[in-house]
Order: sequence, then C-alpha cells, then structure tokens
Amino acid sequence: MRFILFICDDPTAEPYLASEDTIEEWVGALEGGGRYVLGDRLRPAEDARTVIVRAGERIVRDGPFTESPERIAGFDVIDADSLDEAVDIAAAHPMARFGRIEVRALWPF
Repeated sequence: MRFILFICDDPTAEPYLASEDTIEEWVGALEGGGRYVLGDRLRPAEDARTVIVRAGERIVRDGPFTESPERIAGFDVIDADSLDEAVDIAAAHPMARFGRIEVRALWPF
C-alpha cells in the first residue's frame, strides 16, 4: 500500500541542525528495503499559485491556499503494509523532529 508523507515546517519544532539531518540515511534504508518510491522538496510557498474555477471563470492567486505558519515543504511516497508501519517509517524521518509529517494513504482511482 502506498502512503504520502507531507513534510511540513513547524515553528514549534526543534531548531533545524543540518549536521543532524540524516535524510540520505533514511532514504537509503527505505530504498534498500524496497519501501521508497519518490520524494522531493518543494519551492517556498511564496512561489505557489492557487487555481480555482468558479462559474466558468479561472481565478489564479499568488501564494498558497491557506495562511498558516505550518507549510508543506516536501513529500515522500513510500510503500508500507499498513498505516501503523507508515507511521513508524515517518517517525524515523529527520523532519519528524525538525517539523512535522502528515501521513496519508493514497487512494487509487
């Protein structure tokens, strides 16, 4: 089963320390076990555009949809046997300490 991990900033988290960011090790361990699918960072929210269509009119706004101190900074897609296993994998991600991670199962069409 595939899960997406939304990697989010969190102003209440521990201060980010590059020396303790072990993302390469985390990805490597998952790749070695066949659990890692895809992941990447996202450009800052200020670079985003929000697109909506109402009554046939396209509306494009600068920035993210919501104004919040927590922003999605990246994502990872993993394979896990259950939500509990996906949560365990997310807990080992360095950004679980320096930010927060939202875990959601993908819902294929």
